[in-house]
Amino acid sequence: MSAIEDVRAREVLDSRGNPTVYCEVVLADGARGEACVPSGASTGTREAVELRDGDSRRYGGRGVSRAVANVNGEIRQRVRGFDAADQRGVDTAMVELDGSRNKGRLGANAVLAVSLAVLRACAAARGLQVYERVAELDIGARPGELPVPMFNILNGGAHAAGSTDFQEFMAAPVGLSS
Repeated sequence: MSAIEDVRAREVLDSRGNPTVYCEVVLADGARGEACVPSGASTGTREAVELRDGDSRRYGGRGVSRAVANVNGEIRQRVRGFDAADQRGVDTAMVELDGSRNKGRLGANAVLAVSLAVLRACAAARGLQVYERVAELDIGARPGELPVPMFNILNGGAHAAGSTDFQEFMAAPVGLSS
């Protein structure tokens, strides 16, 4: 496979106009992968933490320039040279570099952006679709097996104008093996 040659990040706006982390990973063979990190409207007490700047003069404190700096600095230095096919190794290296329980030091948004970009770069290098690369990483997957879908029916919490006792209501088919 091909080694990670470069990792670059920048701040972009998501579909709600909020800043988020964009990352591009370039491999030694020229293959590239990129990712923009999604962000939720709220963070649960046990969820990984997005690193936001807190500077009220920029995007009401929601800027991600610190997370971008972490990708372009510490994370870049740590993952350069890794084989892009070693997704687990790349992810483990970033989690260990962060050293916190919730990815709050480097930012889950920084770590996820790099992880997704590495995944996509590896898929590109191997001529695979992203879903094919994900299937390779799923040790328990069986050829031809389809995932069981889950459907979000109603949102509550910070996602909705009114409040409910539940964050979301989902439906999933039961009794299906694939």
